[in-house]
Amino acid sequence: MSVIYLHGFGSGPKSTKAAFFQRRLQQIGILLQVPDLNQGQFSQLTLTRQIQQVCWQLAECAYPPTTLIGSSLGGVVAAWVAERQACVQRLILLAPAFGFLSHWLPRLGAEAVETWQRTGSLSVFHYGEGRPLPLEYGFVTDAQGYPDGALQRPVPTLILHGIQDETIPIQASRDYVAHRPWAQLMPLESDHSLTNVLEPIWQASCRFCGWIDACEGTQ
Repeated sequence: MSVIYLHGFGSGPKSTKAAFFQRRLQQIGILLQVPDLNQGQFSQLTLTRQIQQVCWQLAECAYPPTTLIGSSLGGVVAAWVAERQACVQRLILLAPAFGFLSHWLPRLGAEAVETWQRTGSLSVFHYGEGRPLPLEYGFVTDAQGYPDGALQRPVPTLILHGIQDETIPIQASRDYVAHRPWAQLMPLESDHSLTNVLEPIWQASCRFCGWIDACEGTQ
């Protein structure tokens, strides 16, 4: 069994949720891998590059049955990897960023998006680095080629999403599970970060993955 955590947009492998899952899984004898999806080149970030990175990692290492845990945009990456890689047998998605562009671009505003398209670069705060970094407009054009409706491989999926999420409204996850009987949604009293509900997330993940006996008593 293999478990891989995919961090979100503007985040990194040392995020709070990644560290939490690493610690808890280590306690039950499972090594969690957390690749850096930024690859040291955040400015050239695209969904295609992230998806390919994870697919190559799975292919090169001849992975056994794999569970992907994806946070925010990492949840979208996880879903697309699962669409292409048969070894992915479960998905745990934390506030997955389905419909990311439709939520993010309006908050930037039409003028900022037009300037980004014209100049080719936008300054985005990167929480993993703790500072603004440039992001090329190719991120947008690339993401437009990944419609959520094309995700149809029936991979058992647990989605955990905060009811107060203002970054990616929980309705995005409700819409996703509505036509996918293999996916289930667990609403939580939280925002996009989900950091106040890590324990319920862990317990739900244990039940979903069949780790429940090993998980009892971990803290």
